[in-house]
Amino acid sequence: MILLTFFAFLSGIVTILSPCILPVLPIILSGSIGGKSKPLGIVLGFIISFSIFTLLLSTLVQALNIPPDTLRVAAIVVITAFGAVMVIPPLQKRFELLASKAVSRKQGKQRSGFGGGLFVGGSLGLLWTPCVGPIMASVISLAVSQQVDGGSVIIVMAYSAGTSLPMLGIMLGGRKILNYFPKLAANTVKIQRIFGIIMIAAGLSIAIGADRQFQTMILNAFPDYGTGLTSFENSDLIQRALSNRSESEDPLSMESVPRDGSLEHLGPAPEIITKGEWFNSAPLSMEDLRGKVVLIDFWTYSCINCVRTIPYLQAWYETYAEDGFEIIGVHSPEFAFERDPSNVAAAIEEMGIKWPVVLDNDFAQWRAYNNRFWPAHYFIDAEGRIRYYHFGEGEYENSEKVIRQLLNEAGAEPDASADVQKWNGLHNETAEIYLGYRRSEGFLSENTIVENKKAEYSISSNLENGDWGLEGEWLIRGDSVQLDGSGAIELGFYSKDLFIVIEPLSGDSVIEVLIDGSSRSILKPDKSGMYKLAGFEEATERLLRIEAEGKLRFYAFTFG
Repeated sequence: MILLTFFAFLSGIVTILSPCILPVLPIILSGSIGGKSKPLGIVLGFIISFSIFTLLLSTLVQALNIPPDTLRVAAIVVITAFGAVMVIPPLQKRFELLASKAVSRKQGKQRSGFGGGLFVGGSLGLLWTPCVGPIMASVISLAVSQQVDGGSVIIVMAYSAGTSLPMLGIMLGGRKILNYFPKLAANTVKIQRIFGIIMIAAGLSIAIGADRQFQTMILNAFPDYGTGLTSFENSDLIQRALSNRSESEDPLSMESVPRDGSLEHLGPAPEIITKGEWFNSAPLSMEDLRGKVVLIDFWTYSCINCVRTIPYLQAWYETYAEDGFEIIGVHSPEFAFERDPSNVAAAIEEMGIKWPVVLDNDFAQWRAYNNRFWPAHYFIDAEGRIRYYHFGEGEYENSEKVIRQLLNEAGAEPDASADVQKWNGLHNETAEIYLGYRRSEGFLSENTIVENKKAEYSISSNLENGDWGLEGEWLIRGDSVQLDGSGAIELGFYSKDLFIVIEPLSGDSVIEVLIDGSSRSILKPDKSGMYKLAGFEEATERLLRIEAEGKLRFYAFTFG
């Protein structure tokens, strides 16, 4: 816990440099103008509002029965109003008059001093919520599912305190600049109005979503901007600490998974909080789905295990949709190209998926469920409670049994059962193989891996089941191996069907597939995704060799 608290504090400090802060930076700078206590008011207001609403947002929204965006809108109104007060003299005088009546202080002190800063900081705390890394995201996911504990409070307070330091430094630094240059100090009224205009512009831009468009533009222009700011949070040390903390609090673990289709009461389902693009539906909330039996399906389109569940999902959807059954596909990407909405849309169309699917590129929904698996299915009753869950493939009879039980509880009486071919998976097939250095199990070569640099590799002889190697000049990345020219991959495997995940980086790439030395097929990959290399009537041990020309990335082998 001490480790997470320290790194939450550090994460708060570096957050000030992240892309999502740029649109609200002018609001922070406005603290450079006004009474001496205004910066302290902004900082304290930020810490209080950010902490309270991060920890209690889900509870407040449900208790007050208000839309989740209401508080964000209120913050925008406050910021815009304060900007207007700074710009328009009649409003400024009226505000000073009201403030002087409310407190026995000299005119204007409330606006330019501690109280005015408190309001601005409180509003800023609401707008700051999306700007978090993995540590804070884990706390937010617990808050959304109403599982806040003392550790969550400590982490949030540490993050808030860390964020407040550079925030305070910016405001105090701005004041020193004004004091250092007499001409600037003599024109504080004009500068105040300029900041007021900036605050109004910031408020209006946030209201229409221009802040998020601006963030997207910055990230498109500078793809690596901000990527290293929270990289320390992805270290093995931090991830183990987060995992241990989550497992100690999570009732939806592999160890306690329900068996035989027996229903349980596992708490309220988390709200759908991911802000990604929706397919086959307008954005939905759990309130929109109340009264329906819902299956939350965590998947990704190049995951063969996920793909093999699609026929069952389709059969259930076609059979039970009219009885009040709904599926929400949460597409949480495993590889970078799976974040592209156009790639996901193409996969949805090719697979014939008709139910709503939402992109979860930032893994917000994944964390809300504390999920760890592709695929993962969470079954929610008509009252919005999680009643059953299942990880991975198989046990389809139990899953359908759960759907029918929950529909019966909701008052529906489905007639026919779903008609789908039973799954006949292989339990001794080669496990999924990842081709980057982060998960390079089975890599055999005469050469050691050189990370993120081109290097020559040769393949070891006598590759056994699950062993693989490279031939030629390759760039081994964290999550893939990249070729720019000519090269080969060999793999020993045991399976009936063999697939590979590829991202073509040029349009003229060609791949020849050889099995046990004999040419099997020629591939010309034209889009990022999973490609079938070979299929056989029976599973047996074989040797694959891929001879490739062009510029490509290879991510993983999967088997069926």
